[in-house]
Amino acid sequence: YAIHTLAAYRRDIRNYYEFCEERELDPDPVVLKNLRIWVAAMMAGGAGPASVRRRISSIKGYCDFLLKNGEIESNPAEFLVLPKTERNLPSFVDDEGFSDLFEAVLKKQGAEFPELRDRVLLLTAYCTGMRRSELVALRVADVDLESGSLKVVRGKGGKGRLLPILPELGEEMADYLRLRSLVVSGGNDAFFVTDKGRPVYDKFIYRLSVKYLSRITTSAKKGPHVIRHSFATAMLNSGACIEAIRKLLGHSSIAATQIYTHNSFENLKKVFNQAHPRA
Repeated sequence: YAIHTLAAYRRDIRNYYEFCEERELDPDPVVLKNLRIWVAAMMAGGAGPASVRRRISSIKGYCDFLLKNGEIESNPAEFLVLPKTERNLPSFVDDEGFSDLFEAVLKKQGAEFPELRDRVLLLTAYCTGMRRSELVALRVADVDLESGSLKVVRGKGGKGRLLPILPELGEEMADYLRLRSLVVSGGNDAFFVTDKGRPVYDKFIYRLSVKYLSRITTSAKKGPHVIRHSFATAMLNSGACIEAIRKLLGHSSIAATQIYTHNSFENLKKVFNQAHPRA
């Protein structure tokens, strides 16, 4: 599992125990009554259905662990009812917006290392659909500019995949690597580095995404995942088959990729309403 997934599971389980302590409930062994009180309190406190579902999932996994180790006789969390959720469509920025970003905001001409790094990082995210954690984990050895490909060897769930590098991106990566060699010392092999030559980190990429997406979109969501959503939506709208997009995104199931078909259909309806004489 990814580091962030593990951290989220720990927080969820800790939240249950802290809740029991505050309400003077006995958390051990885990009992269904206390779990239902916990879930009801979360819902009453304004927690979103998605958050509650994830916490229930975490506690179910924890109870499975207790069951396997003989600490409880059955998994009470199996009887918890999951709250219904509305599946929101992924937020994305169209290609015109990214053209504005790379041609007007993050210009290549005369860029110093920080600006070129920002440009290449965001261009890599948009041209490959890589996750934030995958961009952080990317190493110089993972990028083969001669063959025009890069390896994601530290993908979600430990799954790796090979991604193509567009010629435009390959040229800019080469320029970036030349400047990178001037700021990096020692054995640091991270592909993307900070101004001081250290490996980039999750919050660094998040702040970078918010900073630049704020210049091209008014959407409330501006994190790195919006760029990933934009990649998938652009590919689908340009005719790529959903199975190919699944492989590029590194999804284990086609169900995770199918949500982008909704965005594509919304775009189709928009074109239809603008073009059809009876619309």
